[in-house]
Amino acid sequence: MNMKQALTTMVLSALLISTSAITASGQVGIGTASDVQALDVKASTNVPVAWADQDPADSLYRSARRELNAGRYERAAGIFEQIRSSYRDSEYTPDSYYWEAFARYRTGDTRELETALDLLDAQARRYPNAVTRDDARSLSVMIRGKLAERGNAGAAQNITEQATQEGCPEEEDDVRVMALNALLNMDSDRALPILEQVLQRRDACSVELRRKAVWLISQKESDETAAILLDVVRSDPDREVREQAVFWLSQVDSDEAVVALDSLLMESDDRAVQEKAIFALSQHDSPRSAEILRRYVMRDDVPEELRENAIFWLGQSHSRENQQFLRDLYAQVESEALKDKIIFSISQQSGAEAGDWLVAVAMDQNETVERRKSALFWAGQRHQMPTASLGELYRTMDDREMREQVIFVLSQRDETEAVDVLMNIARNETDRELRKNAIFWLGQSDDPRVPDFLLELINIP
Repeated sequence: MNMKQALTTMVLSALLISTSAITASGQVGIGTASDVQALDVKASTNVPVAWADQDPADSLYRSARRELNAGRYERAAGIFEQIRSSYRDSEYTPDSYYWEAFARYRTGDTRELETALDLLDAQARRYPNAVTRDDARSLSVMIRGKLAERGNAGAAQNITEQATQEGCPEEEDDVRVMALNALLNMDSDRALPILEQVLQRRDACSVELRRKAVWLISQKESDETAAILLDVVRSDPDREVREQAVFWLSQVDSDEAVVALDSLLMESDDRAVQEKAIFALSQHDSPRSAEILRRYVMRDDVPEELRENAIFWLGQSHSRENQQFLRDLYAQVESEALKDKIIFSISQQSGAEAGDWLVAVAMDQNETVERRKSALFWAGQRHQMPTASLGELYRTMDDREMREQVIFVLSQRDETEAVDVLMNIARNETDRELRKNAIFWLGQSDDPRVPDFLLELINIP
């Protein structure tokens, strides 16, 4: 189980375990998937093929397998039961408990679920070494989860014990994750206290469970969700648990979550947590979250790298208010790094206003050449400046470095008009180096006119 996967893949099915089973005769059979979705999709291929031709129950097993794979669960359950009642010493008997339980589970009927649990408990007592025991433990938790949803107090208590028990024998990890997953469909009033118990653990072997619990907490719509996640960020000893709690705060759509993120950004002494708080705030579609980021950017007493980070995310919002804020901020800050980040962030905006502002920076003689080149580059990359305007800019600029930059920007455009401007420069420019530059970039173009044009230049007397 890899809890460090990208959080976008942290879905329920990724955390459940599929197992392979080896039959009593040594042949390999495909075990059942622990994931509910995988059971639904792969049931027809999960039952091992018959392996004991001489066994008296072989024909019954083959029949039961056909019925189960065809989705006729009641008939399959009856045949697996017949295997046990008629042939107690059959090689197929130990696993028949599991497959009958599985068939009854698939019917979805509450009484059938209770019968399935009894079968799995009986298998554990009589055949603890059965090939399907690992799958049986997972199926047992899944069944109890469904019964708990339907008000079965005993099943709910068992789920709670599985999820919160101390110690961490490796073979129980899968079962504990399954127990936590079973809480997902419980109502918040019942599930949140259990999850909080898990989050209070501090033993090293509960780290994976706490990470899972953080995600489950974020899925519960409750007034307590934001407060619980904030407490995790402030108190959990594991960095990844803390950082995941910050991330999932971004998915909690409440004013309380925004307030919690604000406090983390302003008060935390953990740089990674602050970075994630900035990202989380940027994902909240609320005026207050954007206001918090703008206020943070204005502070001189916070790390410049974090201010740059906030500027970047403000630029990703495509908000007119944020765009105006960034343009005003540019005139107020002195930091070279912050100015560069503002230019980039504004370049991510759409519309003529952003392009006009970038061109104005590019034309400003009071700006450094590098910053002017940067503004021109981004205006060109985002097509915020028409090709005709780039040609006019080339003609009006005196600065040689800036004219080189215009040539480069033109070379990055896959447009006929851009090639026209470059050919005009290559033909008429009096500066030898600028002409060579334009000719070089024309040589990289796919425009079908370029070869003839280059031949024309070669044949000039």
